[in-house]
Amino acid sequence: MIRIREVIVCEGRYDKNALKQVVDATVVTTGGFQIFHDREQMALLRRMAAERGLILLLDSDGAGFVIRGHIKSAIPPEQVKQAYIPDVYGKEKRKKTAGKEGKLGVEGMEPAVLIEALRRAGATFLDGDAPAEKGEPLTKADLMDLGLIGAGSREKRQALLKELALPEHMSTGAMLEAVNLLMGREEFLQHYGNGN
Repeated sequence: MIRIREVIVCEGRYDKNALKQVVDATVVTTGGFQIFHDREQMALLRRMAAERGLILLLDSDGAGFVIRGHIKSAIPPEQVKQAYIPDVYGKEKRKKTAGKEGKLGVEGMEPAVLIEALRRAGATFLDGDAPAEKGEPLTKADLMDLGLIGAGSREKRQALLKELALPEHMSTGAMLEAVNLLMGREEFLQHYGNGN
């Protein structure tokens, strides 16, 4: 089992159960939208973030991004890492029907996908499996030069998100952060810089 230093934040108990099967880490739940009304829970997240850092590993649907944004706005950015699961369509085994957007949540992901999401987020692996430095970061100016920001860029950005197995709801800023965790500027420009 992989040990991780940061506290992992997920939405519900089934997500937590899935994570606890693959990582040895503190995993806390938001109770879904309950986090918007629970001051004590938010205070606990702030304290954990200050002490150990947080990794937000929430569902890739719209609700997950709303919860992610709420937590992100309440905690200093240097204390929060963003882990993203890919958009995988289907339904969890315990449910009768798929969710509103038809995507699997954290609980429906294979263990290898969860581990890779944590690795991509820059999780601190305590068994010597720390992520390597990715070099100089990609910038918003780079994205502009590549046509990934600005008029008519949405389709190109969506295609890139799909190719990188990142959720379609990511903002440009979140996409930039994820790309820099994955590969850094040089590697990105080598693979995607010529309009591929």
